[in-house]
Amino acid sequence: MLHLLGVNLPDRKIVSVALTYFYGIGPQTARKICSQLSLHRECKLGELTESQLNQLSGVLSEMSIENDLKRKVAANVRHLREIGTYVGKRHAMGLPVHGQKTRNNATTAKKFNGSWLRQYSTARSAMFGELQSPVSKRL
Repeated sequence: MLHLLGVNLPDRKIVSVALTYFYGIGPQTARKICSQLSLHRECKLGELTESQLNQLSGVLSEMSIENDLKRKVAANVRHLREIGTYVGKRHAMGLPVHGQKTRNNATTAKKFNGSWLRQYSTARSAMFGELQSPVSKRL
């Protein structure tokens, strides 16, 4: 296992496949990095020389990947929520953002992500109303 920029990469994997272990690098970006470093398509990570590994780490350190990218995405979502856009409200409620239908497929997100919105549901208010009703009758 090769430890590169905080990510464990398996030696036996092809370089373009192993690069997708980084958050923020997909197959297309991995192929571009390999062509930039002039690595063979079938070259495995264990076959790279020390200078090639140094070049690879140099290219990856210039990119925003892993925690940097996660921070950027979280900051963007937080900004959308703060300014009160429609997309920000959908993010806050845990609902689909890009115009998907919610009748069938978003039931799990609606159950778990929106539970904080239903703190004061009618069932709870009815239950508390029954408990408070004798007190209000005394007044």
